[in-house]
Amino acid sequence: MTVTPIDPPSVRIDFVSDVACPWCAVGLNALEQAIADLSGAVQVDLHFQPFELNPQMAAEGEDADEHLARKYGLDAAQLAQNREVLRQRGADVGFTFGRRGRVVNTFDAHRLLHWAGEQSPALQRALKHALLRAYFTDGRDVSDSAVLVDVATSVGLDAAGAAAILASDAFVAQVREQEQVYQARGIRAVPSVILNDRHLIQGGQPPELFARALRQVAGVA
Repeated sequence: MTVTPIDPPSVRIDFVSDVACPWCAVGLNALEQAIADLSGAVQVDLHFQPFELNPQMAAEGEDADEHLARKYGLDAAQLAQNREVLRQRGADVGFTFGRRGRVVNTFDAHRLLHWAGEQSPALQRALKHALLRAYFTDGRDVSDSAVLVDVATSVGLDAAGAAAILASDAFVAQVREQEQVYQARGIRAVPSVILNDRHLIQGGQPPELFARALRQVAGVA
């Protein structure tokens, strides 16, 4: 008798986030750790959706400490404490935080992510990770076109194609539309992780919480 293997249940994940969001780096690594820990019990269809923490940020950016102090009312001691918490939470899930000097505009990074996603989910995922590392680990300016092209090519995307997109208005309308979709659904903070278009998890949660949620949504014991 031939036994036909049964495919594991599938869960669609929309990971709404910004390249300039440190908790998005923590949350993404934690989510992927949870997926790996499920050992194939749940099949995941992962998509990255755009969100801008600072959509009005000028091209030249702003000193990171000054920006955070003004936006959240934090003093130097609180900023240092927050950096240490992030450093430890990142280390727990395999992400290294360096020292970012400036907060920058991320719209062009989202345009490249959209382009990568049209080519393959794997390329989009690789680019997302590379952009987060470039900004938070290496302190690079991910609003700079030359940096963006370099990061894109590091994951196998075409340099000329990336440069052409950044020099044009390609994917501007598509990214704006997707941003508006999630704003209309009440997303005001990131990361926001949406399972099967119905279940919302917010924040850089630990892997155990993501794994438990994936099992519940997939109906896996």
